[in-house]
Amino acid sequence: MICLHLFFIIKLNKCVRGRWHSAGTFDVETKTGGPFGTIRHGDELAHEANSGLDIAVGLLEPIKAQFPILTYADFYQLAGVVAVEITGGPEIPFHPGRPDKSEPPPEGRLPQATQGPAHLRDVFYRMGLCDKDIVALSGGHTLGRCHKERSGFEGPWTSNPLIFDNSYFRELLSGEKQGLIQLPTDKALLEDPTFRSFVHKYAADEDVFFEDYANAHLKLSELGWP
Repeated sequence: MICLHLFFIIKLNKCVRGRWHSAGTFDVETKTGGPFGTIRHGDELAHEANSGLDIAVGLLEPIKAQFPILTYADFYQLAGVVAVEITGGPEIPFHPGRPDKSEPPPEGRLPQATQGPAHLRDVFYRMGLCDKDIVALSGGHTLGRCHKERSGFEGPWTSNPLIFDNSYFRELLSGEKQGLIQLPTDKALLEDPTFRSFVHKYAADEDVFFEDYANAHLKLSELGWP
């Protein structure tokens, strides 16, 4: 039953984004932010980068009520794992035990879609992640789409945004197409030679992408949680 509910939520293109926005606020220096369920609070949902995620939080709430043994922190990360797996992506280990926290992180820690390679490194290095993680996690854009009223951009990255595969990288290398979107942060992966080498690798070999994505997803989901 939980998988059926989560699949419905995936159709609304929110689960993976919510998991990422919940965890991606971690700061390795101050040990603040991270995947501890704070995104359910209005203060954090009001952050500009989280526009529209109130829908995902609201849809998840009645499902969460059926599993009181899980913390919100664990539940949001589990939702992301299930979303990837049942849309054809890799199996991702899930380790429960994250505590819920109440203090939202400061605004401005998530990537801005209009920026380039230096900005991506600033954001991901702050979390303690590396260049390979940056590109692998960007491949999560194979699911979902942008909505103009939330981000200023409109459209999906791939022709089938309900399937998790390596088509994000193949589309990126093939150039812009009518009906599909490439954000400045997507194009930044081609501008930087290190990023670009991973784009070529993942476009050519889906198994390699799946392995690196699963490792990066796991790492992201456990930031700040020993």
